Amino acid sequence: MTLSPLTVVPPGSTIGMLGNGQLGRMTALAAANLGYRTHAYGPDRDSPCAQVVSVETLAAFDDWAALEAFAKAVDVVTLEWENIPTATIDFLAARVPTFPGAHVLAVAQDRLEEKTFANNLGIGTAPFRAVTGVDSLRAAVADLGTPSILKSARMGYDGKGQVRLGPDSDLAAAWQSLRTDSAVLEGFVTFACEVSVIVARRADGVMAAFPVVENRHAKGILDETLVPAAVTPAVAGEAARIARTLTEALGVVGLLAVEMFVTPDGRVLVNEVAPRPHNSGHWTMDFCATSQFEQLVRAVCGLPLGATDIMAPCMMKNLIGDDADQWHDLLAEPGARLHLYGKAEARPGRKMGHVNRPR
Repeated sequence: MTLSPLTVVPPGSTIGMLGNGQLGRMTALAAANLGYRTHAYGPDRDSPCAQVVSVETLAAFDDWAALEAFAKAVDVVTLEWENIPTATIDFLAARVPTFPGAHVLAVAQDRLEEKTFANNLGIGTAPFRAVTGVDSLRAAVADLGTPSILKSARMGYDGKGQVRLGPDSDLAAAWQSLRTDSAVLEGFVTFACEVSVIVARRADGVMAAFPVVENRHAKGILDETLVPAAVTPAVAGEAARIARTLTEALGVVGLLAVEMFVTPDGRVLVNEVAPRPHNSGHWTMDFCATSQFEQLVRAVCGLPLGATDIMAPCMMKNLIGDDADQWHDLLAEPGARLHLYGKAEARPGRKMGHVNRPR
């Protein structure tokens, strides 16, 4: 990947944030600590970002007039959600430095593209097949067997857009439930644990990786992250190598989070990538020398990347739905650090905040 010249965007400048959810909110708070303003752009009213940013533009990602005005009002653009249309990224990149580029999103937005990209680098994934209809699903199941997981190629997250298949599953009903014309069938992988690594990269190729962490899920949503992951040095080294290799090959400027399976025999397989701050990195807000949100600001603004040392073993627990009602008890818990996202309505499966604890 060709390196770009490093342009420093100094404190006092305005960072444009595509997306106005909680990841943008926490990035804006970190940016403010370094002297930056944040201008959020997104379609969601009463957003988590609105409570903390300097300016918010409420508009669609294909509103070209609004995007033109946004580009003129900011000094650099990044994102908190990888499913921003690539046409939007290209439009902005022609007017203002925009990171990561559309080429990164084109891979990260499509499960088939990201798995193929990893395999082409010699990086393992679960076995998979492209699925475009019921007939190709039947052929894929005959090839990979069951149990297996059918996932929409695009837009699925937090357990949405996927169906677990068993030997007696109704394949036609499973396909119809996704409401898509492109999907991937993943063969079942027996794994000892799930881990992730977040890598920061500047335009000149300088990188810094956060330590390997272990992720535990409930109902398809990340429940807690344990820091550091209880894996061997060899596994930790391989996970970090894979994350760095993907970050460099994609030419990411900003952050890349890489989720991976660790098999009982110590193999490390890529599951998904996300070119943005990641839920599994929220622990860094209280127990790392540099938070992932500050690191994103440093990376896209061309600043020196911060240290990624763990200050103490810890865990991050997501607060889903009504879990956030525990705020009083959490505030009274010694050592606990509560982060709420300012969302007005708690719904089942909705991330309302998180708490970081020593362990």
